[in-house]
Amino acid sequence: MSEKLDFKTADKPYYSGKVGRWDRIVFSQLQFLSITGQGDPGGPVYARALGALYPLAYGIKFAQKAQGADFVVPRLEALWWADDPGSFVRSERDAWRWSAMIRLPQAVTQADLDTAREAAQVKLAKKGADTSALAEVSLTTLEEGACFQTLHVGPYSDEAPVLAHLHDVVMPEAGMTFNGHHHEIYLGDPRRVAPEKLRTILRQPVTSTG
Repeated sequence: MSEKLDFKTADKPYYSGKVGRWDRIVFSQLQFLSITGQGDPGGPVYARALGALYPLAYGIKFAQKAQGADFVVPRLEALWWADDPGSFVRSERDAWRWSAMIRLPQAVTQADLDTAREAAQVKLAKKGADTSALAEVSLTTLEEGACFQTLHVGPYSDEAPVLAHLHDVVMPEAGMTFNGHHHEIYLGDPRRVAPEKLRTILRQPVTSTG
């Protein structure tokens, strides 16, 4: 049986950063489970999305384990954007758009997802849980290329000044502009970790302005 794949150790740059410093890193194409929606990340729509994402991720994990290709289900990630970017500054959370994601090994196929979805449908239905969001989860790829990345320690609400420094100072000085959605990787669990100790990777894909 092959060794269990753990992305945190197999791909350390993906989950690494230094507080107070934006590093430039290039990322290749990766595969994810993804579900897209809009609204407050503390609200019912986001919770419903995660309620579909995790059962499918673990269903795929256990199926892969049975085939000798086990992996650790990695940390939750999300892409964030809005029709009016100012909604983030004004904290108009109902206008926020997001794609919640869980990274998967490249070998996982659409057939694997379909099988996991069928099993999750049965299991959740027996518990009387809402299964409607299962159909909204898809297998997607993302190739961000050149990015600026840092580690933020503290409440999510304190990210704004860190991002403002990136947008107003770091990117202009480097001759870079936006080339994709704001990306976050949640290294800490807000249900178990105090807000001031939460660790979050912040990432912004960029391209040259020249």
